[in-house]
Amino acid sequence: MNIADQIIKRIKSNRISSTEVADCMNKTGGISHKLYPLNARHFNVGFVKWTYAINESNWEHHEQIHNIEPGQIVITEPFNCGERAIFGDLVGKYLMLYRQCEALIVLGKLRDIPHLIKENYPIWLEGVSPIGSHNKKNEVDLDESIKNERREKYDGSIAVCDDSGVIIIPKELHTNEFLEKLDWIENQEDIWFDCIDRRKWSTYETVCLKNYLKDDDSNKFKPTKS
Repeated sequence: MNIADQIIKRIKSNRISSTEVADCMNKTGGISHKLYPLNARHFNVGFVKWTYAINESNWEHHEQIHNIEPGQIVITEPFNCGERAIFGDLVGKYLMLYRQCEALIVLGKLRDIPHLIKENYPIWLEGVSPIGSHNKKNEVDLDESIKNERREKYDGSIAVCDDSGVIIIPKELHTNEFLEKLDWIENQEDIWFDCIDRRKWSTYETVCLKNYLKDDDSNKFKPTKS
């Protein structure tokens, strides 16, 4: 099992939230402040596959997803699609049921929302609309430089998705050091909640002053990293 697989396993098995993962990256990792979960209480982690739609058509998107690998988290990014929904229940069902995707992230809008909610698919999106895209093949495709840049950025990265939103762990952080940071952030959270729940300290004493670092009784709970 390589480091990236270990990171996914650690996050899943310990249910490390997107908030905690972002903290491990100095409070970064978001891809869109507009993203929100369509259905609540999902927690999904996996490798990312980037896809796109262009010019108010989803032809190219259909083409890209027809052989998507199971277990991936599919990011769909629209270009020049206005306010149109990129896809709806048909694509959602195909990706989630028949291709066994881990989750869907749409940097745009979706339609057929009642069906997508009824099926309780793990989807994160920026909005909804009943107006869909055409499926007409574009004469001019998305610029290759954009496709290459996005694929380098997203493909093979790790997405962590929950009710707070979506965080991306870039490939350059798929390291032993980041794996240790995940342990550290959980340790820190345990300490902080112990301080306010059991010791009855204020959040100021706990988070700002870090009085637990001065308390001999807390030594065994000290985080290993600053």
